[in-house]
Amino acid sequence: MSISIAERFEAGESLLMGWISLPEPLVAEAVVRAGFDTLLIDMQHGLVDLASAFRIVSAVRAAGGRSLVRIPVGEFATASRLLDAGADGVVAPMIETVEDARAFAAFMKYPPAGSRSWGPTRAVQLDRVTPQQYRAEANGRTMAFAMIETRRALEEIDAILAEPGIDGVFVGPADLSIALSGGTLDTEAPAAQAAIAKVAGRAKAAGKPAGIYAGTPAEARRRLDGGYRFATLMSDLGYITAGALAAIDAAKP
Repeated sequence: MSISIAERFEAGESLLMGWISLPEPLVAEAVVRAGFDTLLIDMQHGLVDLASAFRIVSAVRAAGGRSLVRIPVGEFATASRLLDAGADGVVAPMIETVEDARAFAAFMKYPPAGSRSWGPTRAVQLDRVTPQQYRAEANGRTMAFAMIETRRALEEIDAILAEPGIDGVFVGPADLSIALSGGTLDTEAPAAQAAIAKVAGRAKAAGKPAGIYAGTPAEARRRLDGGYRFATLMSDLGYITAGALAAIDAAKP
């Protein structure tokens, strides 16, 4: 059985993750088998709903991979259900304050650390453990990632990272660049780059992993070299498009 994402971070690994936006489990399975053994499943902007997320999490595990899931804004109750489905962790968008972080974390952790309700039937099956063992280990193995993508979140970064139930942060570079510029999407702008570097540095100081979305392989490498512990690369639609274009180009006379 593959080890959890939390265990890989504890071992000092940095991860290059795939990105899944399509609701078809076979696509996610193919991405795992292509070499992405960790994935982020997108329910916020992708086409993935709760039912398909459950199926994708299982398909990923069957293929030997592990997954995080990004929930829609504010749907913290969905976070608990995704952990019940066997996801290794949840990414919550638009976390701006320590109060937001605390509310999210409460749904991610069992008492006394939080208020997650009991019912991890599928997670217990996928982990091949007893309910008692799952309950004893879950708070340390299921990860809560707060997205940092606004000016206020950047100002509150240390307090968010200090919240005990938050296991790491994830940067949305597009929204962060828009917030810092007053409306312009430019992730390479100096202010955006400074903010991206700041998040990596503050997370390292807090001893918690930071992740970020990367649109190209070169950008992903740059982020990992710059202190990020994981980077999500492109998307399943991007992989399909790139593969199709490469095949067409290769077949041309």
